[in-house]
Amino acid sequence: MSRAVRSIRHLPRNWWWWTLDYVYAFYWQVQGALFRVEPDDYLVPDSVKQPVVLLPGVYETWQFLRPLADHLKEAGHSVHVVPLLGRNVGSVPDAAEIATDLIRRRDLRDVIIVAHSKGGLIGKMAMLDDDDARIDRMVAIATPFSGSVYARYLVGDVLRAFSPGDPTLVMLGKHLDTNRRITSVWAEFDPHIPGGSRLEGATNVEIPTGGHFRVMGSPLTLEALDTALADDDRGSD
Repeated sequence: MSRAVRSIRHLPRNWWWWTLDYVYAFYWQVQGALFRVEPDDYLVPDSVKQPVVLLPGVYETWQFLRPLADHLKEAGHSVHVVPLLGRNVGSVPDAAEIATDLIRRRDLRDVIIVAHSKGGLIGKMAMLDDDDARIDRMVAIATPFSGSVYARYLVGDVLRAFSPGDPTLVMLGKHLDTNRRITSVWAEFDPHIPGGSRLEGATNVEIPTGGHFRVMGSPLTLEALDTALADDDRGSD
């Protein structure tokens, strides 16, 4: 069966997944706006597990990632968020500087970054700038490591920065050695990143579902997250 025929056959399923994706995004945006929690609620005193730094995607506050934060805290990790990112519309280098500054100020070590979408780009930049080796690894969910073909047609610099030829994306893509410390997780169908999030040299996990946002809530994603946080043998594909 040709790719074109498969695409046509999957159209109803993909449209349904797309609809569910925006329902999920709307629900958690409302939850984050109306039912806010305090960042310190996710800190676990005297935790013996590696600290986690949570990085959201573009136009997302850290509150949007609360399902991940809840899961991580329940697993015993102290979860640190970066409120200064706001809705995360700044440049990737500037956001990475904000994140690394928080890690240094709190004297965090052996850090695991858990990121969604643009947050994964910020996380990789932070790993490259990590001169004192405070960051151990990263789990990136639905991150456009190779950009999105749609971005060049969008309005505004914030979204056009995800074009495949963006200088920051190109620069990040050249640093292959860092990829072995990254687990990249993405949905089979991502309406925002049609090319997927496969990253050369990383641990790549494709989830058999659809969505750019709701993939974060998939039990299979949480299972992949748990595996990545527990596994010291990274870099297999």
